[in-house]
Amino acid sequence: MNAPATSYRHRHAAHCESGVASNLFSHYGATLSEAMAFGLSSALSFAYLPFVKLTGFPLIAYRMPPRFILKGLSKPFDVKLHFETFNSAERGKRRLDELLAQGKVVGLQTSVYWLPYFPQDMRFHFNAHNLLVYGKDGDEYLISDPVLEDPQRCASADLQRARFAKGVLAPKGLLYYPDRLGRTEVSAAAVRQAIVKTARIMLGPIPLTGVRGMRMLARRIRKLKADESGLNYIGHIVRMQEEIGTGGAGFRFLYASFLQEAAAICALPELELLAERLNTIGDDWRSFALQAVRMIKGRDAVDFAALAESLEALAGQESDFFRALRKAVK
Repeated sequence: MNAPATSYRHRHAAHCESGVASNLFSHYGATLSEAMAFGLSSALSFAYLPFVKLTGFPLIAYRMPPRFILKGLSKPFDVKLHFETFNSAERGKRRLDELLAQGKVVGLQTSVYWLPYFPQDMRFHFNAHNLLVYGKDGDEYLISDPVLEDPQRCASADLQRARFAKGVLAPKGLLYYPDRLGRTEVSAAAVRQAIVKTARIMLGPIPLTGVRGMRMLARRIRKLKADESGLNYIGHIVRMQEEIGTGGAGFRFLYASFLQEAAAICALPELELLAERLNTIGDDWRSFALQAVRMIKGRDAVDFAALAESLEALAGQESDFFRALRKAVK
């Protein structure tokens, strides 16, 4: 048996990568909540990428790409994260076992579909699910999956399949772990820099991202036909918003929690008010999803123009919000 890291403490989280980052950095000495991990890495975003397809529909993202949170925490904590991938499943397994034998807690990128501790109806082919391994008992790995309440066990063969799944965002056995942290506390300067960066992402000139990306998607919705194809397209938007990871509204609520912490760290009480404002925007994202679902299920008449107007209104709210946020920290 590879002895588990006895000091490791599992904590439930809203989202896998921000939860893994919080648990991993906390284990190595940092004071870091999930919300702070998400906000400090400037992970909040929006992207509409029609040239990247998921089940035939465009990728719609509400956060930055996989590994962005983990990499974004390296500078604030003055730490080097080691990322390793493998061209052989056996080499990947051997390396994981070596690190566990050294007493390390190790992060992995996996496919949700092949993790047997998830209920069958929660499994889907998503290859960027993050989790932590903190030990091994016989042929079972001791898993800290932050989206679940309690630690799990996973047979070696199942974890291998999850680590070396094929397809979009194939993990290739990716594992990661930090060196010693150079800093363990979050500085006000790092928080301010992260907020400015997030505002820049959301207000930037690229048509596919931030508030411009929202408006581009709204224009696409206006062009949909009220047939099965159009309804499937809207259904995909809802799934990407509310079912994949934490979703659009969930990420807004998470960032609002970050702003509440940031208000105390930076001694900027106006961030508390902005956090409340962002929670309201998150509620409006949920209302947008509900509006779409009612059309899909036939409870309301299909009106893609009205749905587009709701999304355009959200883009306007977020544009105003991030301008105010940027002004508050400068």
